[in-house]
Amino acid sequence: MIDLTSLTRNVEQALKELLEVAHLKPNDILVVGCSTSEVIGQKIGSASSLEVAIALMDGILPIVKENNLFLATQCCEHLNRALVVEETCALFYGLEVVNVVPHPKAGGSFATMAMERFKNPMVVEEIAGHAGMDIGDTFIGMHLKRVAVPVRVSIKSIGEAHLTLARTRPKLIGGERAKYK
Repeated sequence: MIDLTSLTRNVEQALKELLEVAHLKPNDILVVGCSTSEVIGQKIGSASSLEVAIALMDGILPIVKENNLFLATQCCEHLNRALVVEETCALFYGLEVVNVVPHPKAGGSFATMAMERFKNPMVVEEIAGHAGMDIGDTFIGMHLKRVAVPVRVSIKSIGEAHLTLARTRPKLIGGERAKYK
């Protein structure tokens, strides 16, 4: 049996460490992809768990709100990795909303939990997030701004799932004569 309290603490710690490095501003987007199946040690997409999703959302959502960020939760491949966002995020960034309702078997438990926890959830097909948290190798890179930079933190896994974190930075252009901040 997996310790749900430990999952909440670990994801909270990992997110805090990411935010220390990423230097996000209010209204920046944090993309989170999560396989609850991987968290409990099963093959991705095979054992979706709402209980695990609740524990992880309990660790992530308060920090997102405290930092005035937008959370974008990536759905699974059965919904083409669409994302659940708050309506305010979709309006702020001019995102195109699509019509689908994630559930544990198509979208995943974490996206399902976002639909329940967000004030006015919307689903969008694509986004360009400012930082990301990938729990269980769900491949969130397609939803991050260019250029994504890996971030190493003290937490290497959430439950049994591999954890990968990233921040983004502007492209460096100009060549040998250019100067950068």
